[in-house]
Amino acid sequence: MIVPGDGLHVLDSSGWIEWLSGGPGAAHFGPLIAVPDQMIVPAITIYETLRWALAKADADRTQRLAVRMQLSRVVDLDVNLAVAAANFAHQGKMGMADSMIYATAQRFGAELWTQDADFEGLPGVRYFPKLSGP
Repeated sequence: MIVPGDGLHVLDSSGWIEWLSGGPGAAHFGPLIAVPDQMIVPAITIYETLRWALAKADADRTQRLAVRMQLSRVVDLDVNLAVAAANFAHQGKMGMADSMIYATAQRFGAELWTQDADFEGLPGVRYFPKLSGP
């Protein structure tokens, strides 16, 4: 059972991808990933991240990523999250995946960590601007 606000975090796809690719912002997200019992993973985040990994990473890394993501509390889309996501999409002009991720974080009082500028300035979001590589 997930207790809302219990020091929980949601890491969106941009954070997972940055971490997996070893990008310059990966250090922001490693500490969250290291504590899976404090993370909520929206199912749509698994889809987005694995879709990227299947195209860019080798099969072994992709499989390890899938296992790592499932160590956290995976939240499937239900009717209540769908309604909340539709409202966020309408109010904030968010895309489908972003609104589902944000709705999941809001439902559980979790802080959303991201590099996606679409979330910048929203309540409950910790935004890290994407860093350029060396």
